[in-house]
Amino acid sequence: MSNQDNYIQADNATNESPYIIKVEHVGKVFGTNTVLTDINFNVKSGEVICIIGSSGSGKSTLLRCVNKFETATSGAIYYHGEDINKIKNFPLFRTKVGMVFQSFNLFNNMDVLKNCTIGQTKVLHRKKEEAKANAIKYLDLVGMSAYVNARPNQLSGGQKQRVAIARALAMEPEVLLFDEPTSALDPEMVGEVLDIMRNLAKSGLTMLVVTHEMGFARDVASRVLFMDKGVIVEDDTPENIFTNPKEDRTKEFLKRVL
Repeated sequence: MSNQDNYIQADNATNESPYIIKVEHVGKVFGTNTVLTDINFNVKSGEVICIIGSSGSGKSTLLRCVNKFETATSGAIYYHGEDINKIKNFPLFRTKVGMVFQSFNLFNNMDVLKNCTIGQTKVLHRKKEEAKANAIKYLDLVGMSAYVNARPNQLSGGQKQRVAIARALAMEPEVLLFDEPTSALDPEMVGEVLDIMRNLAKSGLTMLVVTHEMGFARDVASRVLFMDKGVIVEDDTPENIFTNPKEDRTKEFLKRVL
């Protein structure tokens, strides 16, 4: 049985969608607080979609709904045409739709190598030597292979985030979600993480990135979504969003941040 058979086990599977991810009419409510309202967008293979907007606009909640860390209150999210609410094995699903967190989420009681192998052995059931070789390959890619024996508390913020990216890549995801991956970093460390993300984008990896880094969004994104008060106000190319935004709310936001 293939990995896909393991995590796509819902009835009436079609797998005919041209999109990796489809988000349709998604809403999210926490108590009396409406965080997302009627969110609609699609993600094609190889796209880099940057989600921008003020803090509290619903960007991170949207990303967490796509990865099923949160469950949408209304609407549906599809992975290759399959409603993610019907997926049986969420840990395995998250190997294909991976996440890099703002706060790194490394295991402090494990060294760098173990952080990058445990998911492979526990979820993908890879043999230890295969998982180790794969982890070292991706640690090398992000410039962290010399730190395999270090613990997270021995690393800088930028180094931790590079390890977190390597850990996500070691699971060989089809889509990688980044939730404000540079916002917890010192300014001098932001560039090294953004450079890695630029290289991943050039390699063709499909990426969905919540970010406050407008330069990155302008230079790297295929599309930019601007969110405000829980809705997608504008979904367009970086060129149109940054040089000719259509909506007043987009213009006001960009005037503030640029």
